[in-house]
Amino acid sequence: MGDGAHEVKRSLAEKVDHLFITIHPRDRGPYSYKEVEAGIRRQGGPPMSSSYIWQLRTGKRDNPTMKHLEALAGFFGVSPSYFFDEESSRRIDAELSMLSSMRDNQVRSVAMRASGLSPETLQTIQSFIERARDLEGLNSGDRAPEEQP
Repeated sequence: MGDGAHEVKRSLAEKVDHLFITIHPRDRGPYSYKEVEAGIRRQGGPPMSSSYIWQLRTGKRDNPTMKHLEALAGFFGVSPSYFFDEESSRRIDAELSMLSSMRDNQVRSVAMRASGLSPETLQTIQSFIERARDLEGLNSGDRAPEEQP
């Protein structure tokens, strides 16, 4: 229980899971553990097996080295501070949330302009975008627009 002034601190597993859910190539689902393992290896990161990455994501392991966290952050394109500093984590989460709702190339420049705004402002902007999508019928149906006949 808190006084409402601070949000609940998320676990390492919750942060890793959020990266998997939020950051992935356009038009497909999350990276596989093997893809992350191979990507970290290509970037010259420390050895990390796909099962170890799974353990970090599910909370089975929760005390990785700094090098492992830096490698994960590097693979997903976020600052390592995402794992250590709650304010950075909230700010990065807000930016990632906005980017995931703005995957179209036409609006990428808007997302880039939003960099540095407070988490509260980014959440407000995301709400505006979701409302606009509702008004234009883009949030209805189970299929993405490119899958529509």
